[in-house]
Amino acid sequence: MNLNKAKSQLDAILENLNPQYFIDNDPISIPHRFTSKEDIEISAFFAAILAWGQRKTIINNANKLMHWMGEEPHRFILEHSDKELKQFEKFVHRTFNSTDVLYFIEVLKHWYSEDKSLEDCFVGNSMKEKIYNFHLAFFKFDFAPARTRKHIANPAKNSSAKRLNMYLRWMVRGDGLDFGIWKSIKPSELKCPLDVHVKRAAHHFGLLQRTQQDWKAVEELSDNLLLLDAQDPIKYDLALFKWSETKMD
Repeated sequence: MNLNKAKSQLDAILENLNPQYFIDNDPISIPHRFTSKEDIEISAFFAAILAWGQRKTIINNANKLMHWMGEEPHRFILEHSDKELKQFEKFVHRTFNSTDVLYFIEVLKHWYSEDKSLEDCFVGNSMKEKIYNFHLAFFKFDFAPARTRKHIANPAKNSSAKRLNMYLRWMVRGDGLDFGIWKSIKPSELKCPLDVHVKRAAHHFGLLQRTQQDWKAVEELSDNLLLLDAQDPIKYDLALFKWSETKMD
C-alpha cells in the first residue's frame, strides 16, 4: 500500500467534489432541509436507515415520511395523535415497513419526551461499543417487534453497520456537507461507512485487504484512513464513493 499515492489521489477527488451537487443527489439532502438540531438528527436518522437501494427511491420515501410528519419531525415525534399515525400503516421501503416505522416513532417519542437526544444513546469507549449500546437502548422496550431488530445494526455480531456509520458521519463531521452538530464524538473516532462501492475503491487504493464486508473490514479500512488524516479520516468516505461511482459510469 502506497499511502502517499493514495492520499494524493483521494485528496484530488475531494478538491473537485461539488458539495451542493452531492447533497442534492444523496439522502443527506433530507436533513439539509431543516435547521434545528432535533429536526436534523431525526430526519437524518430516518434517511440513513432507509439508505439502501436506489438513491432516488430512498430520497422519495424519506421525503414521504417527513411530509407525513408535517415537515416538523421533532414536533411530530412529541405531539402526534393516533389518527396521524394511521397513514404510516401503508409505508414500505424494501423490507422496512409500517411495523418498523411505527416502532421507531414510539422509541423516539420516549427519548425526546425525556429530553434525550439521539446523541445521548451512542455511549461507550469505542465506536463498536457505542453502536452496540445504541442497539441495546433502541430495543430495550418490551413492545419491540422481533422483525425490526435487523434494521439497527449490531457490530458485536460483525455487522458493518454501514447506515449507522454514515449517520454518525453526518452528525459528527462539520464541513458544510456534514452537519457537525454532535460534540460528544470526535471525527477521528468515526468509522467508514462500508458498502460495495466504498469496498471496491478501498481495494483499488490498497486501503483494504479483507474481502468480507463486515465490521473487521470497517476497522481495517478506518485504521488506514487514520494514516491519511489523523483528525478527519472519514472525509475520504466521500472520495472513495465518488471514485467508485465514476468507474461505474
